[in-house]
Amino acid sequence: MKNRKILYDPEELTTLEEIEKGEWKDIPLSDEEREFYAESAAYTKSLQEKRQTTIRFSVSDLAIIKAKAKEMGIGYQNLIQALVHKYAQGKLDLKL
Repeated sequence: MKNRKILYDPEELTTLEEIEKGEWKDIPLSDEEREFYAESAAYTKSLQEKRQTTIRFSVSDLAIIKAKAKEMGIGYQNLIQALVHKYAQGKLDLKL
């Protein structure tokens, strides 16, 4: 593995310096902060959920997708999911 230089932001540098000097003190979160972070974590986790959906393809398109997926050694649903994900992330351009 390559040795990579770690880049810290100013807050991380300050915290690191305090830890190294033995000056860092743990400050417990307030109930409001704890609730905010819990809600943020729950929201982030909900974005990773998968939902079942139904989509209709022409028989010929589905046959081609299945054949291409088989060539790649993956399931056709995984191939479709990867294509949709890449498009949603802006990594795949679609021209109609």
